Amino acid sequence: MRRTSHQHGSLKLADRRKGKVWEFRWREVQIDGSVCRKNIVVGTLEEFPTESAAQSAVDAIRLTINRQTPQQLLKNVSVETLVKHYQEHELPDIFSKQKPATGSSDEHHKSYSTQYAYDIYLKKWVLPRWRSYRLSEVKAVDVEAWLKTLPLARGSRAKIRNLMSALFSHAIRWEWTERNPIKSVRQSAKRMRTPDVLTPDEIMALLKNLPEPLRTAAELDAFTGLRRGELIGLQWEDVDFENLVIHVRRSVVMMVQGAPKTEASAKDVPLDAALAESLLKLRLGGPYNRETDWVFASPTMKGQQPLWPETLWRRYGRPAVKAAKIQKRVGFHTFRHTYTTLLTQNNEEVKVVQELLRHANSRITLDLYAQAGMPNKRLAQSKLVRMVLNKGEALA
Repeated sequence: MRRTSHQHGSLKLADRRKGKVWEFRWREVQIDGSVCRKNIVVGTLEEFPTESAAQSAVDAIRLTINRQTPQQLLKNVSVETLVKHYQEHELPDIFSKQKPATGSSDEHHKSYSTQYAYDIYLKKWVLPRWRSYRLSEVKAVDVEAWLKTLPLARGSRAKIRNLMSALFSHAIRWEWTERNPIKSVRQSAKRMRTPDVLTPDEIMALLKNLPEPLRTAAELDAFTGLRRGELIGLQWEDVDFENLVIHVRRSVVMMVQGAPKTEASAKDVPLDAALAESLLKLRLGGPYNRETDWVFASPTMKGQQPLWPETLWRRYGRPAVKAAKIQKRVGFHTFRHTYTTLLTQNNEEVKVVQELLRHANSRITLDLYAQAGMPNKRLAQSKLVRMVLNKGEALA
């Protein structure tokens, strides 16, 4: 029986037309027993100025080509190597610095926004603390104690905990470890403060102080609950003025187009006639009104991309909130919370609210987004009091 050998490969600095690059070379045994030489460009000399830096980047590649190697040879895998391998396989768009493929049939392919967020968590929090640790050295109690020290909201700490668990699940799948210590890590995701929601009067006061196109964007967001990426990702062909429907076909995050967040997110959204009128007015009054143009196109980029929502809100949204004398933290996502809360306060059916928000299940709608206002709670309480007291008077 042929013994499987562990390959280290070779790393060389090669010349290319665009400059010097680090090239990793190794041999691969084919089914017929022949040997095929393989090579891959790891990065440029500018990206990895030293050989040790390039060698570190190669570690994840070595794990892939040696996946048939006995596990005892992989027992010293570091967290840094695992992270790089995870980035390569689970965050491919970020790892390869390319736009996500549209229409991907891979159900496990994460959206660009998810990949982007995971990459930030890994680079800013996980690697600085656990980079040099071996997988066997990571203990649940140590991770739990570390999470408590992070200057983040509980929800963010819970996301880091879940991401670290995903890292170890990845390692188990590739048979580099047999245990996931993060499963024993306790971390609450309970909010430290309740998200602010706007009253109908506050919505109107805010809209009056917003200039176009932010006014129409905020109005559309407040009355449809579209996510920020879905909002700026709208093109005029997505707005069906005849049937009063918005087709959610894409989400734009960091100016990268991707698919909607979930299958439920891709459902059509009803368009009220008043909203359609505002959108039609915006279309007729702007230079970018072709079917394939962005609804909220950037004049600076000559309509080639939508407006940056963060810049738009910072420049015009915050001053408008102040001018409207609203003492709340308001952003694009506030409108989604407000939309849900006002729908529930209007006693709409839970299933209807869930479908309008395009949530996968109603628990997310009720537990994370909907809030009962004080007038509604007071009315419900008064109904109960009157029911009991009136029954008591009748018995007397």
